[in-house]
Amino acid sequence: MPEGDTVWRTAHGLHLALAGERLTGCELRTPRLATADLTGRVVNEVVARGKHLMLRVDGPLTLHSHLGMDGAWRLYAAGERFRGGPGHQIRAILSTASRTAVGYRLAALDLMRSQDEDRLVGHLGPDLLGPDWDPEEARRLLLTAPTRPLGEALLDQRNLAGIGNVYKSELCFLIGVTPWLPVGETPSLERLVDLGEKLLRANRGRWDRVTTPSPHPGQRLWVYGRNGRPCLRCGAAVRRSGGQGPVGEERVTYWCPGCQRGPGPPVGRPSPSARSG
Repeated sequence: MPEGDTVWRTAHGLHLALAGERLTGCELRTPRLATADLTGRVVNEVVARGKHLMLRVDGPLTLHSHLGMDGAWRLYAAGERFRGGPGHQIRAILSTASRTAVGYRLAALDLMRSQDEDRLVGHLGPDLLGPDWDPEEARRLLLTAPTRPLGEALLDQRNLAGIGNVYKSELCFLIGVTPWLPVGETPSLERLVDLGEKLLRANRGRWDRVTTPSPHPGQRLWVYGRNGRPCLRCGAAVRRSGGQGPVGEERVTYWCPGCQRGPGPPVGRPSPSARSG
């Protein structure tokens, strides 16, 4: 699933291409929005809010989208052939005189008055890459459920918005605890929150996410995706569990038993699935 840095980069690219331009075409391919048409409206801005994208046009109206597990927005020159996937995966097409933005496999697409945005994103905690970023508030929210496993708390966008499965695993490694350690027993919670903001900010302009000192392929991440391979720090075999998070939204978890202290995954956790990443 795209994380906060990817969504920020997507919003930034869309903003550079569309802001200030008048839409010459609009197709919203969902039943609820089949008759909606933004043609003729000027795009004011495109911003990220955690993992949500808000495209604001005059009206003022907001086209909200969420990338879900594998959604994406692609930009093309006017008249250029679309190459981001088969046509049936396209959920939105927004055209200007010079560019076309195409949304593929979007998990959510909504159109609303801009003043009503809070009904979709008002529940989110501080955005690690947003102007509202407040590390003290993020720590306070994490500690409202001190017995909750740290990994689950980090994935809960109501605590802080933008962390996904990769950063969850990497941040737990960096502070030396397993993702199943209760939040209230986590040392250096302040450091963890600060590291999260620093890592997302450092990676928001990169296509290849890096959390280690090495930019070389296969060494860019400490534990994520490295099941069975030697830990880059201690050499122990990195392990993977069946998942963590709310029922139906579990994410596979990676950790190093040599570098991270704390409990392991609960007994009977389901095996990782192909979609768990």
